[in-house]
Amino acid sequence: MINMTKLLCGLEHYGDSLRYGEGVSKAKYGTTGSLGPVVVWNCTRTCNLKCRHCYMASDGKNYENELSTKEAKIFIKGLAAFKVPVLLLSGGEPLMRPDFFELVEYTIKCGIRVTVSTNGTVIDKNIARSLKKMGVSYVGISIDGIGEKNDLFRGKKGAFDAALQGIRNCLEVNQRVGLRFTITRYNYEDLEDIFRLIEEEKIPRACFYHLVYSGRGSKMIKEDVSRQESRLAVDLIMAKTVDFYQRGLEKEILTVDNHADGAYIYMRVKEKDPALADKIWSLLKINGGNRSGIAIGQVDNQGFVHADQFSQNHVFGNIREKSFADIWTSTDQPILNGLRNRKSLLKGRCANCKWLTICNGNFRPRAEAVYDDFWQSDPACYLTDQEIVPDSNSSR
Repeated sequence: MINMTKLLCGLEHYGDSLRYGEGVSKAKYGTTGSLGPVVVWNCTRTCNLKCRHCYMASDGKNYENELSTKEAKIFIKGLAAFKVPVLLLSGGEPLMRPDFFELVEYTIKCGIRVTVSTNGTVIDKNIARSLKKMGVSYVGISIDGIGEKNDLFRGKKGAFDAALQGIRNCLEVNQRVGLRFTITRYNYEDLEDIFRLIEEEKIPRACFYHLVYSGRGSKMIKEDVSRQESRLAVDLIMAKTVDFYQRGLEKEILTVDNHADGAYIYMRVKEKDPALADKIWSLLKINGGNRSGIAIGQVDNQGFVHADQFSQNHVFGNIREKSFADIWTSTDQPILNGLRNRKSLLKGRCANCKWLTICNGNFRPRAEAVYDDFWQSDPACYLTDQEIVPDSNSSR
């Protein structure tokens, strides 16, 4: 994640200490030298929607061999021992898991911050109150267009209205909530309307995701935005972030899953404000770019461990057989080891890119989806060849 609000406006939010804080740049197995990674647990694959870009290819059926409540608690207890700071509960639709609130309560008692990634359509007033009462730190609700466009994208009529009501129900009880939006050619023109929605509904946080070609999303490669559209999208997100700040509207705006954003932001700011650009560079250098397999990991509904949510075809072990910590710190996995020392393994445009220090090769699943090579260059990098060529007269 790249926190636009932090970089452009200097405002601090909870997750920033895990992205730009002390010990981040030296971390090998976690968010910092003393903490484990943020763990995404897709606690169920069952979902009441059927979204076109779902990396888990979820739908409404029941899936066999999902972790039991007992197994889940053993897993969570192990995460606490490994000092995992955040467990993000995702799906499928996590709220469809019958023991969801029992597991939330247990996780928080273990000292782990709980966040939830949901489509929001099942969050009625009672569920919103329960989330708040339990102590859930954050609820991210996915909306990928306005009205019918969202419904078509998510495979169910009325999904937009239900998700928006879920956001409203959370806001009503002061449950921290935000909007998640995946940028595609299909909904790219809705960005202005999404920002209008954020302001009108007083939504305090928004994450704008670049499309990753995984699961059903692997069929959407041709539906991704062009390089020029990516640049225009980031320009708009930057402008809106600064506009909110200048008007005194408290919003946290982030972009996700494309670390070309960091280099692009730096270049754009340097044109007008070199001093601010230097501060941005320092923060991006601390963060180091993509940290899949380092600061973020994923466990699927059956207990298999992956580098992130989108790398489902690379399995490092199963928490039914070993603890997450033992799997995560193992030196027996070539892909996992490679992610931690990837610069010499990268190919194509990524191999000699001048921004490698702050990008770290961007997103590997996209490279594998397009080139069938995990270490090839990320096809969604929208920087030009001229922009990535090292300059002998500059360190950047």
